[in-house]
This record gives sequence, C-alpha cells and structure tokens, in this order.
Amino acid sequence: MTNVSTSMVSVVTAFYNEEKFLEQTILSVVNQSYSNWEMLLVDDGSPDGSPAIAKRYADQYPGKVRYLHHENRANKGVCKSRNLGIANATGDYIAYLDADDVWLPEKLERQLEIFQKFPDTTVLLEASNYWYSWESPNRRDVVIEVGAAQNKLYFPPQLVLTLYPLGPGAAPCPSGMMVRKPVHDRTLFVEEFIGPTAVYEDQAFLAQLYLKENVFVSSQVNNLYRQRLTSQVYSAHSDGRYQKVRLFYLNWFKEYLQKNNIQNKEINKLLRKNFFPYQYPLLNNGFQLMNKVIQKMKKLKQKVLS
Repeated sequence: MTNVSTSMVSVVTAFYNEEKFLEQTILSVVNQSYSNWEMLLVDDGSPDGSPAIAKRYADQYPGKVRYLHHENRANKGVCKSRNLGIANATGDYIAYLDADDVWLPEKLERQLEIFQKFPDTTVLLEASNYWYSWESPNRRDVVIEVGAAQNKLYFPPQLVLTLYPLGPGAAPCPSGMMVRKPVHDRTLFVEEFIGPTAVYEDQAFLAQLYLKENVFVSSQVNNLYRQRLTSQVYSAHSDGRYQKVRLFYLNWFKEYLQKNNIQNKEINKLLRKNFFPYQYPLLNNGFQLMNKVIQKMKKLKQKVLS
C-alpha cells in the first residue's frame, strides 16, 4: 500500500471563463498544508482571461502546476476536460476542484489521514460549506453534509439507495471529493452529459462510484462551494429545464444498469418510483394534491386540539 505521508495528489481543475475566481481557486491549492501535490488546470476553450492566469501559475510553479487544453483549444465540456486532466495525472490520489470553489488549507492533509485510517476506502466524500457570504457578507453560509450517516464506510450499492438523485439524502460536491487513482481505471466522467444535461454530470459519475467503490462519508468540511445565480443548477431550475434534464439522467442510469448487467431489486424499485412522475403525470399530480390536502388537514387538526 502507498505510504500516505509521501503520496502525490493530483488536483484536477477544469475551467471555462473563470477569470474572476480562478486565481483564488489556484491559491487555495498552493497554500495547502500538504505539499506533495500537482495541479492540472484544464482549459475548456475559455475566450476570457482565465487561460493567461493558468499559464502564469504554470510558469511560476513548474512541475507543480500544469496548463492543459483540448486540440485547437476547443470547448468540449467539463466531463471531457476533467477526463483530460485525469489522463495526465501522475498522483496516487485524484481530487477535483471546481474553478470557482476554494479549499481550506488542511483539506488534502485531513483527507489523506482518513484514507490511512480506513485503508479499504477507495472514494472519500465530505460535507460542503455552501458559500453565500463571498458575495454578500450578510448572507449566512450553510454547511450541508452528505445525506447518509457520517464518518462511515459504505459498500456498493448502499449509497445509490440513500443519496440524491434516487434517494432523499444530499449529494456531495465534487470539490469535496478524493479518490484513489485506480478508481479511474474503472470509472471516468460521462462525456455525453454536456450542454443542458451537464447539470447531472456529477451524478452520473457518482452513480458509477456508488455501484463499484467503497465510499467513506466524512463529516469534515474542507471546501467552500461557491453559490452563484449564474450556475448551471440555478439556470436549469429558473428556465424550467430541470425536469427534462432529470429524465435524461434517469434514462441514462437505466441503460447503464442494463449494459452492465447490474440487477438489484431495491435499485429497480427506486428507479421505477423516480420514473413514475414522468410516465403518469396526471396520476402523480393527483397524488401530490391529495398529499397536500392531507397535510393541511393534519395541521388544522393540530390547531383544533391545541
């Protein structure tokens, strides 16, 4: 087993038009308490000033920071860009950091300690600080834990049943993750999630991990997940695309299970439940209306009894 105290960590950051935030993101890696890292900055065809920032840090930290791009500096999407970074990574561990997020200084050190303490772990997830105060100091940040029992190792396929988008528990943020390098011999980011469907690119990647890997869920919070009204998730909800994108994901996941001959009664039952609103919209609307009436009746009863 690799000695964690000397392990190289490859940090993969794909970016597109992030000149406003990229330098802060890079510096949060440069300032890590754990020093044996490399950072792969993957330019997804940015027409703004972010490539110049990436190149400047690659020149300043030769051998530590590398600037990568697609052929002809094409725009290929975040999944292909992350996969390009992974293909060029030399570390024993891979961590992902979105180009507008920030790590706290002990992120790498603290996560490597968990891998050492729980050697069967192949994937590590942690809580995230949903970072609102970066823009408005009056807004409170919110720490959201991964929606499963904390500080525990999970085996396939437990987290498929527990976490969003099939289960009720909150999903992790990519900037809080770390994996052992061999994980990527089995799993990469799904490149068909591009454009409007990129909202679910993290979930397609995570679903594969939940089906294959031993995943440790940590209560630690070592990342600041920047909240922006211009993000893909906010945009998908605001312009009404979200349900269409979610259905695309459900169809992809169903096909993935079939192609890989993964048969699990609990997963199939949960998948059918998630498909139900799309297959029987009128019936589903009726159930939702009935549930609202029942909840109102319960509240009215409580008022009368009190």
